[in-house]
Amino acid sequence: MTPQDFKSDQYVRFCPGCGDHAICMALQKAMAEIGIPPHQTVVISGIGCSSRMPHYLNTYGFNTIHGRGAAIATGVKTSHPELTVWQMTGDGDCLAIGGNHFIHSLRRNVDLNICLFNNRIYGLTKGQYSPTSPKGFVSKSSPFGTVERPFIPAELVMGARGTFFARTLDVDMPTTVNCLVEAQRHKGASVVECLVNCVIFNNGTHAWIADRDTRAERTIILRHGEKMLFGRDNEKGLALDYSQGLLPVLTVVPADDPRVLVHDTTLADPTLHRMLALMGQQRYMQVPNGADLPDDGLPIALGVIRNVAEDTYDAAVNRQIDEVRAHAKAHTFDQLTATLEQF
Repeated sequence: MTPQDFKSDQYVRFCPGCGDHAICMALQKAMAEIGIPPHQTVVISGIGCSSRMPHYLNTYGFNTIHGRGAAIATGVKTSHPELTVWQMTGDGDCLAIGGNHFIHSLRRNVDLNICLFNNRIYGLTKGQYSPTSPKGFVSKSSPFGTVERPFIPAELVMGARGTFFARTLDVDMPTTVNCLVEAQRHKGASVVECLVNCVIFNNGTHAWIADRDTRAERTIILRHGEKMLFGRDNEKGLALDYSQGLLPVLTVVPADDPRVLVHDTTLADPTLHRMLALMGQQRYMQVPNGADLPDDGLPIALGVIRNVAEDTYDAAVNRQIDEVRAHAKAHTFDQLTATLEQF
């Protein structure tokens, strides 16, 4: 199959320059690489710019109501476990009104591929601050700057005992495609945080790391089984420093330092994964573009950060149904009715 097989006949109505265009193309490329036919694929969404995605993919799809995409997607996957189910959601749809459904789909480990589009703004409703907007962010709903502390999606995923988390940038197509492919291959709730630009209401929100000239110095692409190296010439690496107190901290060392860490996505303990996912996030929490904070030298982690095998909710539910059916006296509704008529 090719990406063309997954393109619908609908005109893509994202704004020109919107980062959602890139994720849409990456999804089509990833679906073609995965090789699961369109008729065995379902795309579910809530409400928001990113939630228009089911219209643009040549698969089964359902554009549901605000914040409820996870509930519908859980029902689809549990009732039809043979299908591949994707959930398209945004930082508002997923982390505000849909926050409850989000954390419980992770806790249950439903086998969903969740694409979380994070542009740190409500774009569809024209520019209000969202749960991921940085503190002090000026918007239509916070004209003097929001006083709220934002969510860090990775922190929520880890706290809800998530088994898969990846992060990517809209301007990095290869990393995005790889993250989406790995998300589908993972059995369980997979979250891919897609850092996308809203060219109309929050232009440049990820510019600090998306700029081509500085991206290599400010991001690190983590790959399972490989050393954690970054920089223009991969001259820097990440290591754990145990000299700062009771707890180790991540620090930057030369690439040839023997302390450079090798990435392991399969660690059951999420401590190191959480540390990696939170690198650089203080910039995103406190100021609009992160450029005004002191540079601690730590890059923002991209790629697959966590990928741990656990039993899935949908598989467990269907095993339970099969076990109950095997010992039940009535296997159909008619048989059940006949049994009840005896009483």
